[in-house]
Amino acid sequence: MSYELIATLMFSTLMLMLLTGQRVFGAIGFVAVVAALLLWGDRGGFDLGFSAAMKLMKWYPLLTLPMFIFMGYVLSESKIADDLYKMFHVWMGGLRGGLAIGTIGLMVLISAMNGLSVAGMAIGSTIALPELLKRGYDKRMVTGVIQAGSSLGILVPPSVVLVLYAMIARQPVGQLWLAGVVPGLMMAGLFILYIVVRCRINPALGPVLRSEERDMPRAEKLRLLRSGLLPVVIFATMMVPFVNGWTSLVESSAIGALTAFLAAVLKGRMTREVFENSVRNTLGITCMFMWIILAALAFGAVFDGLGAVKAIETLFTDRLSLSPWMILILMQLSFILMGTFLDDTAMLVIVAPLYVPLVDALGFDLIWYGILYTITTQIAYMTPPFGYNLFLMRAMAPPEISLRDIYSSITPFVLVMVLALILVMVFPGLATWLPEYIYNKP
Repeated sequence: MSYELIATLMFSTLMLMLLTGQRVFGAIGFVAVVAALLLWGDRGGFDLGFSAAMKLMKWYPLLTLPMFIFMGYVLSESKIADDLYKMFHVWMGGLRGGLAIGTIGLMVLISAMNGLSVAGMAIGSTIALPELLKRGYDKRMVTGVIQAGSSLGILVPPSVVLVLYAMIARQPVGQLWLAGVVPGLMMAGLFILYIVVRCRINPALGPVLRSEERDMPRAEKLRLLRSGLLPVVIFATMMVPFVNGWTSLVESSAIGALTAFLAAVLKGRMTREVFENSVRNTLGITCMFMWIILAALAFGAVFDGLGAVKAIETLFTDRLSLSPWMILILMQLSFILMGTFLDDTAMLVIVAPLYVPLVDALGFDLIWYGILYTITTQIAYMTPPFGYNLFLMRAMAPPEISLRDIYSSITPFVLVMVLALILVMVFPGLATWLPEYIYNKP
C-alpha cells in the first residue's frame, strides 16, 4: 500500500469517526496511534504518543491558556460583564442602533477577556439579546449582531484558538495575538458601519432608547462608565507590560488573571460559588485543549513520517499546475466546507498537519496565514445550512426567534466578514504590521 493511500485512509477514517459523534481528541488520537502501530510496530506506536506528550509539556507558552480562561470566567461569573453592557446601554442608547453598536463593543471586550467565541455567544444571548428585543430592535438584525460579534472571540487576543495554531505551526503566540488585533478591530468596525447604515436607512430596525431610560444624574452615568471600563483597565494592565517588553507572555497572563481576581474581590463579588465555577470551567476547557493538542501532535507526526505533505504539494504544483494563490484559496474554501459540520479546533487539528507545511513551502507567512485561517473559520461558523454558531444561537435564543430568522440574520454579516478576509489577503500588512513593529523595536 502506498503512503499516499495510507494518508487518504487515515483522513477518511478520521472524518467518519467525527461524523459518528466521537470526541475530537479521541478520534484524532485513535487514528494517529493505530496508524503508527500498523506502520512502525509497537515501539513506533508507543513512542509517538510519549514524544507528543513530552513536547506538549515542554511548551512553556501553554501556561497562558488556563490563565486567560480563568480571567474570562472570573469576569463573567462575577457579573462584571453585566456592568459593561449597562454602560453601553446608557451611553449609546440615544443613537439609532446604539444598543446593537454597544453589543459589538461588548463582544470585543468579552473576546479580550476570554478568547472563546462560545463565551461571547453565551453572554450576548443572556445579557444583550433580551434587552434588545424588549426595546423593539428587529429580531433578525440583533441575532445576526450577536452571532457576528461572538465570532470575534477567536481573533481578538487573547485568542485560545491562536494558541492552538501556534503550537501546531510552531509560531510565537505573542506575534499571532498581535497580528489579530488590527483585523479584529477592523472587522468590528465594519460590523458597526453596517449597523449604522442599516439603521439610518430603516430606523425601525434599531429605535432610539426612550429618554426616561437614558436620563439620569451625571454622577450615576460616570459611575457606570467607571464600572463598565473596568475590563478595559484589566486588559491594559495585562497587555501594556507585555507590549513594552517588561514581562513575558506567561507573566502577562498571570497578571491578567490576578487582576481580574482582585477586581472581583474588591467589588465584593468573589463568592465561593463564583470561584468554584471559574476554577471548574477553567480546568475543563484547559484539559480539553491539551488533549486536542496532544492528539494533533501525534496525528501530524504520522503525516510527516508518511511524506503526505510533500505528496500534496507535488499534486497541486506539478500535476495540477496551480499557482500558490489558487492553492491558498482552495484551502480556505475547504475550511468553509468543513465548518458546516466541525468546530474551529477540529478543523485546525485535522488539516493543519497538511496545510501549515504546505503554506510554508509555497512561501507565505505563517503568522499571516494564521489570521486568514481564523477569519475563514469565523465565516464557516456562520455559513448555512450547518454552521456551528447557527445551532448554538438557536439553543440560546428565546422561542420567538426561529431557525429561519437565524439563517436570514447572518447573511449580511457573513458578507462583511468575506470583505474583511479579502482585505487581509490583499493587504497582508493589516495582520503583519503590528507584530513586526512591536518585536522589531530597538
